[in-house]
Amino acid sequence: MAFEPRMIKVAPSILSADFGRLGEEVSRLKTVGADWIHVDVMDGAFVPNITIGPGVISAIRGWTDLPFDVHLMVDRPERYLEQFVEAGADFLTIHVEACKDIAGAIDKIRKLGATPGLSLNPDTPFSAVEAYLSSIDLLLIMTVPPGFGGQPFRRDCLSKVGDALGARDAHELDFEISVDGGIDRITGTECVAAGATVLAAGSALFKAPDMAAEIATWQRLDESIQSP
Repeated sequence: MAFEPRMIKVAPSILSADFGRLGEEVSRLKTVGADWIHVDVMDGAFVPNITIGPGVISAIRGWTDLPFDVHLMVDRPERYLEQFVEAGADFLTIHVEACKDIAGAIDKIRKLGATPGLSLNPDTPFSAVEAYLSSIDLLLIMTVPPGFGGQPFRRDCLSKVGDALGARDAHELDFEISVDGGIDRITGTECVAAGATVLAAGSALFKAPDMAAEIATWQRLDESIQSP
């Protein structure tokens, strides 16, 4: 059977955007071909940094119709699910390490009308998320410790990308496999080769001389990997 390359989804992280003109930055992402917009939410408790909350998401929601991929790096995220969905989150991803009732939170996200995702940190074993894979539409594998942008990519996390692909295929599931942290064209290629379907990245995209060209290249990484 002929090889059919996947179109990789690219989700620029606004953590690396110019916050002084955030609405314009968000609007620009559609013109350069982004698939989703990755929104990192940090509370200063689960991670040692503070970023934005529902108010900012609500304020920029009107600047684009691209899906907001909201990554909650917060302690006890179940307390804030309604606020983020009301603010405009399309995908809402919680951390397996931060939530006491993971199954309940996933169910609540779906009932609120958003798409549920689950994330795990680099040192968290893949087994921590296995029981929930049939209930989610997005698995986000952190390839750096969460909390700050610009950290070096951890290649030991690639095995979890492969584990996710194996579990998805073995159980005939249909969740996206996203990676976040230290992603650039080189590490993104490694992640796609391991099974990733979504690349979330900040610095490598926002600092690219031509973001549109860079995104287009990333979207075709699966094709380039399979080419002789």
